[in-house]
Amino acid sequence: MPRKIDPLELILKKSSPSASTGKNGVKIIGPMVRYSKLPFRATCRQYNVDMVYTPMILAREFVRNEHARFVDFATNKEDSPLIVQVGCNNSTDLLRFVELVKDYCDGIGINCGCPIREQVNEGIGSALIYNPELLCEMVSNVKNKYGNSVRLETKIRIHENWDSTVDLCRKLCSAGVDWITIHGRTRYTRTRTPSNLDAIKYIRERVPMSLPIIANGDCFSSTDFDRIMKYTNVQGVMAVRGALRNPAIFTGVNKCPWSCIEWFWYYAMEYGLHYALLQHHLFCMLENSGLDKDLLKELMDCRSSFELLDWFDDKFVLKRNGEVGFGEGVEIPYK
Repeated sequence: MPRKIDPLELILKKSSPSASTGKNGVKIIGPMVRYSKLPFRATCRQYNVDMVYTPMILAREFVRNEHARFVDFATNKEDSPLIVQVGCNNSTDLLRFVELVKDYCDGIGINCGCPIREQVNEGIGSALIYNPELLCEMVSNVKNKYGNSVRLETKIRIHENWDSTVDLCRKLCSAGVDWITIHGRTRYTRTRTPSNLDAIKYIRERVPMSLPIIANGDCFSSTDFDRIMKYTNVQGVMAVRGALRNPAIFTGVNKCPWSCIEWFWYYAMEYGLHYALLQHHLFCMLENSGLDKDLLKELMDCRSSFELLDWFDDKFVLKRNGEVGFGEGVEIPYK
């Protein structure tokens, strides 16, 4: 059944100035390879987020392989607004991909930022920002066929020469893209190097204001969100690594509350999640909660979901959905 939420309208509404609070801005949890699965997205939706992305899905495999479609994409009616991110290097695969997923999401984002060598060598990810003709062709082909019934985003990195990024954004605007997310690092910038807010601000000032720009990079708290919004004058901010550590990042709490743990366990058991992903998510959240290192090591020594659940029940008060106080705790409830 087609979705009812228009992500572009949501971005414009959320970024409109308010008489009481000033400019707001859309709060987005971005795509993470492997880690933006349905249970994690459902957990994030408990905590003041406006829009959530899937992990990048490779169009080539998705359109050709039924098993890939089953493994790579799961959603439900509560999983909205949802943007499905796709890795693609040609219009044919992209159009086929859009046709398969358009009724099960609220928008589609083309990954133009992934710096992984294997993807770049195939012309996917950040390779696309150096091939603007192809990227704009892909965008225009989708918009010419589907118009506003399919909302399309591109998530890009900056060029070494910022004017090249400005030029790319203008071309994408002309091609019909609905909004652009800008990661404030180049293809070659390491994660430990701060995201370049000056570059994002520079680009925002030189691209038509009718085209929404979302800033991405180094958002780890609500304070970061406000700072990035104010400095760059964008329409919203996307958190990625910060949300992995704390799904409640946009609520104003600076460490992961225990409620996130309980909600994540609930959704992981309801929808299913590979054990390695379950373990990694819990490690990231508990590490940010201040759990003792010895207990973190014990967590990582567990070898199955059953063993891990028994360990949680042995060490903590882990409430189940329906129990009084479920999904409300802040501090770690040690036994």
